Amino acid sequence: MSSSPSLATTTPPQPTRSQRRSNSKREGASLPWRYLGYVGYYVGAGLISGAVVHHPMAPARYSMIAASGLFVFLLATVLNDIILASERQPLSRILRVLGTSTMLSFGLGMLSGGMQHFADLPERCAVLIPLGIVLSFVAYFLKEAKRPWRRIFSLMGLAIVAVTALTFLGLRHIAPTMAESGGHSHSDVVPEKGSDEGKEGGHGSDSTNPTSQPTASPNATHPSKEPGHDDGHQH
Repeated sequence: MSSSPSLATTTPPQPTRSQRRSNSKREGASLPWRYLGYVGYYVGAGLISGAVVHHPMAPARYSMIAASGLFVFLLATVLNDIILASERQPLSRILRVLGTSTMLSFGLGMLSGGMQHFADLPERCAVLIPLGIVLSFVAYFLKEAKRPWRRIFSLMGLAIVAVTALTFLGLRHIAPTMAESGGHSHSDVVPEKGSDEGKEGGHGSDSTNPTSQPTASPNATHPSKEPGHDDGHQH
């Protein structure tokens, strides 16, 4: 009988106490910066969520808000995924992270903003919510996965497509009833310009063109002193 040689297994070297201590110090020093990075994620996505919902009401204003939110989100991405990364990132990886983070920020903004303001703007949010689901899903796996397309075109990707389609159809069905039931619409808070101008014009006309009061005649102020009538009862 031939005996097969046993395969030698090599165990990875265990870190020494000094290495563990230095790693712990490094993690402790980076913890406040990671906190700032996560704050940037949520603040940036929050700014974008409000901007994408309200953009048709004031395009210039909300474009600036969306750009500010994207800038904050990308700063947080650079801090967490590039500066504080355990390994040095090549340029291709940095560009990929920045591009997919832009997609991810808008996907999360559409999803959260659409859910928050669906009762106010149901027709618009019925489109933003499904689009946010798809965009955030694709962007996340392009950013994090080593083989992103295999993860996207998988059973999970098929489930996301099904959920997105059902969400879109359901929200489009509910949106007309939400619009009829009312709720507060952001367009209702716009003041009526004509009524304000009318009020101001009325005040202005009172101050500039005061109504002339008729002057009373002496006979009207002293009715007892009419011609042919005496105060006393003289005959």
